Amino acid sequence: MAGRLEGRVCVVTGAGQGMGRASAREMAREGGKVVIADINEQAGQEAADLIVAEGGTATFIKVDLRSSVSIRNLMDTTAALYGGIDVLHANAAVHETDLTPNTSIEELSEDVWDVVNDINLKAVWLCTKHAVPYLKTSDAASIVNVASTGATVAYPMAAAYCATKGGVEMLTKASATDLAKFGIRVNCYCPAAIRTPMLEKYLQASDDPAGLEKVLRGAHLLPRLGEPEEVAKLAVFLACSDSSFITGASYLIDGGALAWRGLNAG
Repeated sequence: MAGRLEGRVCVVTGAGQGMGRASAREMAREGGKVVIADINEQAGQEAADLIVAEGGTATFIKVDLRSSVSIRNLMDTTAALYGGIDVLHANAAVHETDLTPNTSIEELSEDVWDVVNDINLKAVWLCTKHAVPYLKTSDAASIVNVASTGATVAYPMAAAYCATKGGVEMLTKASATDLAKFGIRVNCYCPAAIRTPMLEKYLQASDDPAGLEKVLRGAHLLPRLGEPEEVAKLAVFLACSDSSFITGASYLIDGGALAWRGLNAG
């Protein structure tokens, strides 16, 4: 039986690890031809090799998401290699704690703010901008952006991250509005605490990693961390024709975190 993304060309940014890698693997399992777009050559190539070893189709293309030229090259190279683009999954993101220990609103440097904004928000716009000429030629084009529960509720010591993720959510709606006339759907999803390398860095940057992880788990109605593979299932749903009448939407995948105001003690 053909997969839900059979023959579709899927560009996944930040696919070298975490949710991006899991989504790329799931898209390949569903028959997609996946481009692993990442600045980390080793992680990106490993992700592509893993998909190929599993019987899928994948290529690694290095991209610097702070460079419009590099992003345009990503889209042009993908289209030249595979004949077009059907799915853009703008997954890549950074957190202040990836860059500096000084993340409070009064200590955060302008340089760090700019990096977070460039990768988390501006690059989503640039990826969309440079993918659209190719997405227009697809008969089932879809853009799937990654926001966060931090788009709705604030995390401590994460002003830049939360601000950019809120921006992604609104950019998704604005993009859906502009691109509907071309048949291009644009949606996003908002994860809570997912077991990824980014989350691990966030935990390790705290004074009490175990205590912080307990708090993050406890905020979920389902009192555990989410897994990247669970998020990947949602990414595929939004990318494929199963969601053909859905656009401009934002999906929570948060274990119920925003459904209540409580904390599980376990």
